[in-house]
Amino acid sequence: MKVLLVNGSPHKDGCTNRALQEVAKTLEHYGVDTEIYWIGAKPVGGCMACFKCIETGSCVINDCVNEFRQKAYSADGFVFGSPTHYAGATGNLVGFLDRLFFSEFQGNANKAFYLKPAAAVVSARRAGTTTVFAQLVKYFTVQEMPVISTRYWNMVHGMDAAEVEQDGEGLFNMRVLGRYMTYFLKCKEAAQKLDVPLPEMESPVFTNFVRREDGSR
Repeated sequence: MKVLLVNGSPHKDGCTNRALQEVAKTLEHYGVDTEIYWIGAKPVGGCMACFKCIETGSCVINDCVNEFRQKAYSADGFVFGSPTHYAGATGNLVGFLDRLFFSEFQGNANKAFYLKPAAAVVSARRAGTTTVFAQLVKYFTVQEMPVISTRYWNMVHGMDAAEVEQDGEGLFNMRVLGRYMTYFLKCKEAAQKLDVPLPEMESPVFTNFVRREDGSR
């Protein structure tokens, strides 16, 4: 089993990375392989809604998004981390997730992420973390990914990685997250051994709330 942990911070070794390290250390302790993937500090453009991914199976912008997707196919779970910028996730991570999930769902029928567990981890100096946490979790529910919780909201506080070390409760929650992720992965593995099938998939239904004057959609 392997979990990919995504560092959406522009700082490779900052607060967000320290939180992800604590999760990864716990996962490794219980026999789960991990990799922390840093999306980098270069600008990551947002989705242009060009729908080329339907034809190609990948995003037309060939950068870290497509690179990560290739890793995602062989992963069993995911943790996405972000610092708090103006009570929101980083612009780079938002662009990364928009393009990653949209192009994967359009081009490959969500093969990389379907029913794979995901969790969000947020860091901040002081406040704004809860809105970032809610923002990231919404991506998982749209992508049909079970959301892994912890004992409290998945966040740490500090101005830098050294200050995060002083957030005992935050690091505690990262370890709980690692244990819960491990448990879910092992339950899923056990279900496969018992030949318990994945839920039956139904063709999606889309409702347009705006109708033309003639009553048609």
